[in-house]
Amino acid sequence: MVNKEEILKLKLLLSEVTEGPWVSIVEGRDQESGSSFIKTGDKDYDINFDSLKIVDQDFIALARNMLPSIIDEIEKIANL
Repeated sequence: MVNKEEILKLKLLLSEVTEGPWVSIVEGRDQESGSSFIKTGDKDYDINFDSLKIVDQDFIALARNMLPSIIDEIEKIANL
């Protein structure tokens, strides 16, 4: 079970990371040339990877976008 302290740590972390939404851009899937990267809500802080599985890159972007809603739902259910 997630406790209040863990939720507070997640909320603090989310408040400090680059703003969303984050979009996973994969060479050959989403663009014809260039490297794969995560486009963030701040164009100055896009995230580039030298070696990362595409599914891991997609997961990172999706987790960043979904985590605020997941935290809200946990807080409602657990009355935190």
